[in-house]
Amino acid sequence: MSSIIKVNTVQDQDGNNIINENANVITVGDAGDTVAVAGNVVKTNAVQAADAGNIISQSGTTITLGASGDTVNIAAGASLVGGGISWQSSIVTAATLTAEAGKGYFLNSTSNVITVTLPGSASVGDQIQLVDYTGTFATNKTLLTSTLKIEGSTEDKQLTTNREGVTITFSDTTQGWIATSGVNSGSEALSPISYAATYLSIAGGGGGTGQYQSGGGGAGGMLTGTLTFNLGTTYTATVGGGGAGGLNSNGLKGSNGVNSTITGSDITTVTCIGGGCGANYASPAGGGQSGGSGGGVPSTGSQPESGGTGTVGQGNNGGATTGAYGPSAPYQGSGGGGAGAVGVNGANSGLGTGGAGLASSITGSSVLYAGGGGGSNYTGGSASYGVGGTGGGGNGGRDQDGYSGTAGTVNLGGGGGASKSGVNGNSGGSGVVILSVPTADYSGTTTGSPTVTTSGSNTIIKFTGTGTYTG
Repeated sequence: MSSIIKVNTVQDQDGNNIINENANVITVGDAGDTVAVAGNVVKTNAVQAADAGNIISQSGTTITLGASGDTVNIAAGASLVGGGISWQSSIVTAATLTAEAGKGYFLNSTSNVITVTLPGSASVGDQIQLVDYTGTFATNKTLLTSTLKIEGSTEDKQLTTNREGVTITFSDTTQGWIATSGVNSGSEALSPISYAATYLSIAGGGGGTGQYQSGGGGAGGMLTGTLTFNLGTTYTATVGGGGAGGLNSNGLKGSNGVNSTITGSDITTVTCIGGGCGANYASPAGGGQSGGSGGGVPSTGSQPESGGTGTVGQGNNGGATTGAYGPSAPYQGSGGGGAGAVGVNGANSGLGTGGAGLASSITGSSVLYAGGGGGSNYTGGSASYGVGGTGGGGNGGRDQDGYSGTAGTVNLGGGGGASKSGVNGNSGGSGVVILSVPTADYSGTTTGSPTVTTSGSNTIIKFTGTGTYTG
């Protein structure tokens, strides 16, 4: 059978209490003692403070920390394993939110972009949840920024899909905050905040010149490349106009085309140089002007002339002339340079064609741009006029049948054709700026009424006049 030992106090050999009972209060150890429970389990329904307030209590399957009105503190550096997210009842509408670990937020971006600043100090396993409350993340993207890394990068990230919800968990200082779950988030919950934008920029073509055997205008400069656009930054496209044709007067040239530019606070300005104008008979020394592509020159009958100089990487030189009239008419001015070739030299055999342009498929279809203007010929013979270069170059004029030539094509940046005697030269064509951005990143925010189309997975923004696009 079992035995029972009844005692009010158990003491050690030094007379210190180990267990004692006084009026139904059982005390384990004396003040200052450490009570160790080695490998055992203490089972109780309640742990109380000295004033009998509950510290931990259990009723059924509900476990309560603290009593009503108490504050429960989690020591710095500690974490609750398996703890839940505390959802905030206030809907976030402000432009900024400083998020805290362990909290969930409903975001209303109907009126503005919301920038969420993640904690700059975090422990492994810290979590934050963000939800698109109004289904407007695609319209106003939510930005995530932190002094710690986000998915291994120091760059900010963004949430871009309507009704997206994401859980962000802190891993370590190498990868930082990582998306560990998401809904409606596509293949990448945290999208990069920057994206690549391909561009084509064409400056205005130079004007051709009138009177006698004159030179055609050079094409506007042509540049293509890739820029990095950032969300919320505004980029300005300035489209250069074509240069005016030269007056029907000895020594008066046309005007150079106007530069086209792409500018933004976080990019290096892209500048395309306007095409050089052509020169006419008895123009001052220097002849055709330099530009994106150089202007053509006249056949002077006195000395050879070189065409205007093109800008390296943007265009080519205008054609030259020998200077000699030759034994018989007609006399032919040279063609202006194009983006793809130099202007053809003027000669008695009826040359003087404008330099060829170059093709671009940025819009989804191949289009030729920046052809040089053709040179004009003077009096008699059966020679043809200088044909404009492919890509919008204007034709040169011809005295034989009174043909005055044509202007460079608008928004292709072609050089203007030189004109026949007694008629002013033809103007150059205006330029164009075209941007191609991933449709998934296209903001839809523009000014200046550009033409917006799509090609494959990209949105194409074509500026024929000055305007802006906001990333």
